[in-house]
Amino acid sequence: MAATDARRAEPVEAPTLSEPADEEELGGVMTLVEHLEELRRRLLISIIAIAICSAVAMFFWDPIFGFLLTPLPNLSHSAGFALHGKLVISDPVGGFMVALKVAIAVGAAIATPVVLYQLWGFLSPAMTRKEHKYALPFTLLGVGLFICGLVVGFIVLRYPIDWLLGFGSNRFIPLITADAYLTFVTYFLLAFGVVFELPLVLTFLGVLGVINSRLLRAKRMYILFGLWVVSCFITPGADPISPIIIGAALTALFELSIILLRVIKK
Repeated sequence: MAATDARRAEPVEAPTLSEPADEEELGGVMTLVEHLEELRRRLLISIIAIAICSAVAMFFWDPIFGFLLTPLPNLSHSAGFALHGKLVISDPVGGFMVALKVAIAVGAAIATPVVLYQLWGFLSPAMTRKEHKYALPFTLLGVGLFICGLVVGFIVLRYPIDWLLGFGSNRFIPLITADAYLTFVTYFLLAFGVVFELPLVLTFLGVLGVINSRLLRAKRMYILFGLWVVSCFITPGADPISPIIIGAALTALFELSIILLRVIKK
């Protein structure tokens, strides 16, 4: 009887909560307000980086713009609408605005590493801590791919410009303004830089578990067909050389994405 009373007197332990998951597997947890504050902070850092790089590029806008004129074919110089490396401006502030746009475009390109790193930092709270180790490699990969895109785009740029200026040359006299030419070149190069981020996007989706290398290999023919169709529309000219170059580049980038996903899985 005493033993029974003793057992009754023993305190009943409260049920223990389940142990928290391994700290390495947990990502950050943020409220909506904190997400908005984080977004504002990282956007501000990116804008400041672009502004600083643009201010530095403003001092070198003249040689940069001269370099951007090199894709113009010799036809333009003989026709008289790009004499001595000069283009037309249509208003008093046209020259300054062109210089400013050149500086901003170059500044944005130079600040790409900062922007990509801030983008990764904003997305990182949704990932596990093990996935955070990919921040620096992904940033370097994104910068490298963006630069490769700009280089390939600059090489290809000559062909659509040549075709567009030669179209209807017996009926039209081209009068190219500096602003129109710079806008065309900027959007063209930017499109190539963004397209070359394909491996970064696919690898990022692979890290999140959305896709894997097996899925990409199974759908290879359909994806490559879509990429070659895109290559026919991404260039404004109707020349046959530009789509072939960009199609081959996209194919190589797709295969690189598969390799990167297999490496990450291992």
